[in-house]
Amino acid sequence: MFNYLHFHKEKGFTAVEFIVVLAILIILFGTSVAFYISLSKKPDLDGTAQEIASVLRYARSKALASEELSQYGVYFDNTTSPHQYVLFEGYNYSERDPSFDKIHTFPKKIEIYEINLDGEKEVVFNRMYYNKSLGEAIPPGNIRVRIIDEPARISSVYIEPSGKINFGESLPTLTGLIRDSRHVHFDLGWIIQNATSLKFYFPTVPQTETVDMTPYFDFEGDFYWTGKFSVGGTDQIFKIHNITSDPFPLNNLCIHRDRNNGENNQEVIIYIVDEGEDKEIAHYFNDVYIEPNSSDPAVVKGSSVLGSMQIQ
Repeated sequence: MFNYLHFHKEKGFTAVEFIVVLAILIILFGTSVAFYISLSKKPDLDGTAQEIASVLRYARSKALASEELSQYGVYFDNTTSPHQYVLFEGYNYSERDPSFDKIHTFPKKIEIYEINLDGEKEVVFNRMYYNKSLGEAIPPGNIRVRIIDEPARISSVYIEPSGKINFGESLPTLTGLIRDSRHVHFDLGWIIQNATSLKFYFPTVPQTETVDMTPYFDFEGDFYWTGKFSVGGTDQIFKIHNITSDPFPLNNLCIHRDRNNGENNQEVIIYIVDEGEDKEIAHYFNDVYIEPNSSDPAVVKGSSVLGSMQIQ
């Protein structure tokens, strides 16, 4: 005889089974909601990084155009709530014209994670002078932003020495590149306005090259020269200029030297001839650059540099 009650008992759900199924559904729903929330925050993170990159590029474009005969830069403030960054006009943030300030506020869920600008919170772009569009970043570095409640989710904005701006989620790899002292700043401790020549001595060859500095000063006294010499069968390429964003622009000098294309492989000592005296500025060796604070760097400051040398 068919037992209806027995059949119903075997085919139905018990209270325990129902609770287990319900728990699984709740877990799946909660996971989906968390994933959706996390996914919805990523556009905010990437959008913030893109906006920072756009503002940096805008500051550089205004500097290149020499608008108001001024420098332009961006200051990053991680002390406010929420964090913010400021597009400013001036040689630095503390001496800027506040009436020009354009303040950009971070979304509440995004914050500045790291400011890697040589200990500073601002970057300034060189303006055009002596018909040379520089646009270089002082100092170069990167800004890293993240989602506040997901600290592992980070996006970075990179500011190259040339002023080029990029952004992404990870640091660019240095694999395959020769790390060299290609960008060095010198606090000379004396002005270069009365200097007459640059002198390059390549001791291995040996070979000496001299450049008349006079044509490369502009009407404001700023100096900019770039050129190359064939030494030992390879090109030795240099870019040398003063730093116009410095409060005392005639007391400093900047040397660029890039070895990544097989160039600049010769040892060289660089002098400035000032009032008939050969003043030694820098000595580049023939080895690979190690670290800025290494005891065995590829470049050391010359005996005539009274102030500091900074490897960028």
